[in-house]
Amino acid sequence: MNDLRAIVKGIAKLKPVPQIFHKIVAVCQNPDSGVQELAHVVSHDAAVTANLLRKANSSFYGRSGQFESVHQAIVFLGMDEVVDLALMSSGAEEMKRGGQAGYDLKPGELWRYSVISALLARDLAAAKQIADTHLVFTAALLKDIGKVVLEQYVREGLSRINTLVREKQYSFREAEKEVIGIDHAELGAMVAKVWQFSPSMIDIIANHHQPREAQRAPRETAAVYIGDVVCMMMGIGVGSDGLAYRFHRDVVESLDLSDRDFQRLMVWYADNLARVDELVA
Repeated sequence: MNDLRAIVKGIAKLKPVPQIFHKIVAVCQNPDSGVQELAHVVSHDAAVTANLLRKANSSFYGRSGQFESVHQAIVFLGMDEVVDLALMSSGAEEMKRGGQAGYDLKPGELWRYSVISALLARDLAAAKQIADTHLVFTAALLKDIGKVVLEQYVREGLSRINTLVREKQYSFREAEKEVIGIDHAELGAMVAKVWQFSPSMIDIIANHHQPREAQRAPRETAAVYIGDVVCMMMGIGVGSDGLAYRFHRDVVESLDLSDRDFQRLMVWYADNLARVDELVA
């Protein structure tokens, strides 16, 4: 068992999401905000503006090189889409650049998986008429931030973790908890709290592998969970933890999601993965 105080101290070493991230979240949560407010916030950060326009001009949207300003992108793509692009553009640097060797993830793999699972979760939330798709998208984007801190401890304890998974049928998260004393979802929720995210965001991150435990946003948590499951089924972001997680059929049923719905999601993303990768880059 590791010293939990030392592990938690690792949160302080993370580079927090930039302040513009919180400003964008505030804009999308304010029902009185509109195109002008969003354009004003985003345009005051040159790096986020440049990254957002690069993504907006990717083949994912089929309008290569046509957007020259944030305002123009909002008019054509809609405020909701640009909010999510801006959140993606100002996301956690730690997930983008470093590899997570303990989870057998190369540099950029965790971020690629996080973006794709966020897109999947958002699309599912919209299809199932879950109102706060931005909450779903943002929580899915950052749900595995705990892996950045925990990966060195997973690397050191991987043999024991794998033994519990293989011989005692633990889930990977349960084995993390047993061997290390905390799992990546718990630690991710601590990071979200330190970074002053909303209680609902913290709850989703804490429970994205056990959505039945979510108290504040159960349907949103279910959408994040299912986005994660679809990624695993497609082999996206599958590292040392592999498929060693519990599958909650009742959570799938709670959103009235059929096998055909799963297949549609998987087929669309499989067919368009090159375009999605351009968006992630």
